[in-house]
Amino acid sequence: MRNAALMLGVIAGIWGMIVGFFGYGYTEFIAWFGEIPDVARQVENVERVRAVSLIAPVLAVAGGAMARSRNVIAGALLLVSAAGMYWGFGFGVFTMFPIAMAGLGGLLALAARQPDEA
Repeated sequence: MRNAALMLGVIAGIWGMIVGFFGYGYTEFIAWFGEIPDVARQVENVERVRAVSLIAPVLAVAGGAMARSRNVIAGALLLVSAAGMYWGFGFGVFTMFPIAMAGLGGLLALAARQPDEA
């Protein structure tokens, strides 16, 4: 279970970084060039999107990396990452996989009671 949590956390973090790059870049683009009516509008809470773009993927990667040695802390980090991505970006076509992977990785890390077999 810890190995699965490791893989899911790292993949969720990498995919979350891609979503985060586009989320942060979109807010910067609209701030720089302005809104385009009926095409591109600024998000409601720019600072939330920018903060989640950085913090949530880092938590997912850190949680995935810690899953083998500190499973409870790793599980908590992965679940916080999933909740942060959902809170910051919502649930959509590009965010459903990192949210689901981080959430499942967090649950698997918390469920791992004993070390993986050699």
